[in-house]
Amino acid sequence: MSRARPDSVPGAGADPLPAPPLWEQVAAGFVIVMLTGALIGPVFAPDQGETPILRLIWLPVYAVTLGLILNRAGRMFAAWPAWLILGLLTLLALASRYWSIDPGVTDRRVIALFMTSAFAIYLGAAFTGAQLPRLLMHTGVVMAVGSLVMVLAFPSIGIHQFDNAGLWRGLWYEKNQMGIVMVASSIAAAAVLASPGQAGRSPWPALFTLMLCVFLTLATQSKTSLLSLLLGLGVIGGLWAMRRGGPALSVVLVWGAITCAGIGLLVWQQNSALILEALGKDPSLTGRTDIWESLMRRVAERPWTGYGYSAFWGKESVPAHYVRLETGWLVPSAHNGWIDLLVQVGWPGAIMVGLVMLITLIALIVRLGGQGFREGGFSLAYLLVFAVLSASESVLLSHANLPWALFLALTARALTPDPLPRRHRVTVPLARRREGAYLTSPRIVSN
Repeated sequence: MSRARPDSVPGAGADPLPAPPLWEQVAAGFVIVMLTGALIGPVFAPDQGETPILRLIWLPVYAVTLGLILNRAGRMFAAWPAWLILGLLTLLALASRYWSIDPGVTDRRVIALFMTSAFAIYLGAAFTGAQLPRLLMHTGVVMAVGSLVMVLAFPSIGIHQFDNAGLWRGLWYEKNQMGIVMVASSIAAAAVLASPGQAGRSPWPALFTLMLCVFLTLATQSKTSLLSLLLGLGVIGGLWAMRRGGPALSVVLVWGAITCAGIGLLVWQQNSALILEALGKDPSLTGRTDIWESLMRRVAERPWTGYGYSAFWGKESVPAHYVRLETGWLVPSAHNGWIDLLVQVGWPGAIMVGLVMLITLIALIVRLGGQGFREGGFSLAYLLVFAVLSASESVLLSHANLPWALFLALTARALTPDPLPRRHRVTVPLARRREGAYLTSPRIVSN
């Protein structure tokens, strides 16, 4: 007896809940754009300093966030494991104010952290299946087109003028920021194309978004963004091939991926300097190893507490001043999410975030055949990209930060019950169910 492919079963690839209305998608997209820092920062705070006007700009963003959460109160209750995780992380950050070297900054940034993370939980719980990558795709193409406008019409904003002169940065301060956003948008577009819910839809919007965002990622010449892009698209392509090719191809692809990863690690260990030179990087990773060595000396002074959430890199920070003296330049951040966590909230914070990432990974793998199938593999692909990104950018436990918000959205998706409504379930007649229980025809037949 032939069995229907999952794609051909009515409702098998459908999103478990109806898509939010257009006004809600626009509101959520607005908050996503704000979390990237697009245009607002370069225009109102070109020196990347914290100004009163930026604080006022975020008030309506918080109001929109609260409205969206209240509008989806039922789904928010269902996401209680993610709220529990957010509560623990927020309490740790808030407790650090008692030993923070700048309690005022810590208090303000904890509020921003909570609101950013609360929106992330809303995003992960309200936009099910392929709805989340589709929202990110639509938001990403708007920012991509806006970046092209800045580059072509306002090059003083869209292109680096001094450091990294000539490289594109679009709507953001730095090329790396643009690279991160474009990578996330590219992965979202690829996931939309790979999702079964795309059947019957035109592929051209997703293809256009994918090609434009990949082009802009290359224009930044960010090696981290390029590596993240290849990893994310590779995971989505691999999962798509496994779903199409069946068990035999799945085994081959998994074995091949593990083998390639092992070979790559061995080659890196033996030839890391040559590889970095081929990529245009020096062995110090453009001075980052010097930053990390200096910061680890600061960590050794306060290993269990850190210097307070978001307080280490202030202009008046004495420990940050030592780092800048030792490295010989005005270091803005650790360029490593884990070390930045250590100097802010110590080893307890780093361990807690690491456990959350591990729990999210396990949950996503367990739900890969259901949720992962419907969303085109977006969550697993972005989680791996986020893990790579955290090794070179300060994106862990960050306030007003899209990479952290998307990660926590994946955590909410992975831990929130996501049953298919009854109308999406396939009802098989009793006679067919009985027939399907036999692998062969009955041996006794009527004459």
